[in-house]
Amino acid sequence: MPRIPITRSISIDSGELVESFTRASGPGGQHVNTTDSAVLLRFDVVASPGLPDAVKHRLAVLAGSRLTKEGVLTLRADASRSQEMNRREVRERLFELIREATIVPKKRRATKPTMASQVRRVDAKKGRSQVKAGRGKVRMD
Repeated sequence: MPRIPITRSISIDSGELVESFTRASGPGGQHVNTTDSAVLLRFDVVASPGLPDAVKHRLAVLAGSRLTKEGVLTLRADASRSQEMNRREVRERLFELIREATIVPKKRRATKPTMASQVRRVDAKKGRSQVKAGRGKVRMD
């Protein structure tokens, strides 16, 4: 089976992609009722040997509800009247999702607010407090 390059270091076997075709709603008029132009793509993320474990984990998080309990990612495309265009679109969406999963998020480093920013914050709170205190009933002393 030919391999499909996703990034420089990641490629998947074309046999891992399982496509099925159904009738689509949307553009096409009565033509829609006679042709199977919608594409349902299934990709087994868990069993894929071409993906590193870290990428599989991030892909599962990105996929959300599109990932089944068995670890199969399902994507559907039915925007076009052409089955071939829908195939291209759904494959490109899968590849883009995998590329996005290869990006390692930066670790958050905890920082402390500066002394000056703390002073500014307290001064602003005092100022607001005085403004609100001045809105009370006027007393004649």
